[in-house]
Amino acid sequence: MKKKYTILMTLALIISLTTSVYAMHISEGFLPPLWCGVYFVLSVPFIIMGLKHIKKKTAKNKDIKMLLGLVAAYAFILSAMKIPSVTGSCSHPTGTGLGAILFGPFVMSVIGLLVLIFQALLLAHGGITTLGANVFSMGIVGPIVSYLIFKVVKGKNKKMAVFLAAMFGDLATYLTTSVQLALAFPAKTGGVLISFIKFFSIFAITQIPLAIIEGILTVVIFEFIENYSSKELKDLSEV
Repeated sequence: MKKKYTILMTLALIISLTTSVYAMHISEGFLPPLWCGVYFVLSVPFIIMGLKHIKKKTAKNKDIKMLLGLVAAYAFILSAMKIPSVTGSCSHPTGTGLGAILFGPFVMSVIGLLVLIFQALLLAHGGITTLGANVFSMGIVGPIVSYLIFKVVKGKNKKMAVFLAAMFGDLATYLTTSVQLALAFPAKTGGVLISFIKFFSIFAITQIPLAIIEGILTVVIFEFIENYSSKELKDLSEV
């Protein structure tokens, strides 16, 4: 089982390192300092809760750390695949829905933070000054939406629940990013609302198909984990 995790994470790293790096989340220096500070402050409580949840969830079964590593690799590779969308940002899958389903939304705030730090430093994807904003959209809002949708739908159809959770978690991330950009750069005519409509409509062209693809891929990965990590999933459900 550990060998399978190692193979998957290695493939994820190889593919992500060969991805072009000219596009970004919200790029370095793009947001005004005030908004950078706001999102750092908003993100900190979730990260603290996430660290506590990781410690609690990995205490019973150490193999869960391998599963957590797989989730991190999955988020890293998907969010490193970038399609330029608008000035200062881009469209790409997020990969955080899977982790939210397995570990809960708070854990993904920590995973999102780590993924975004490595991408900013190694791939020039995102930025340090905009780290709080990117964590808030991709590591907090998106996973919360994914988790809630999965919990509501899983009793009716688990595969559909996984698909919808991953897809709408992805879209929620870009909805949040659009709000962040609109608040920082309101339109001269129409203000924040018009700016939001402009940003999100441009994102939607590439993001809706990407969200659907992410949903399908997440179902496949989730079934793999169910087949080969049933004990870890049972232990997680009991925490």
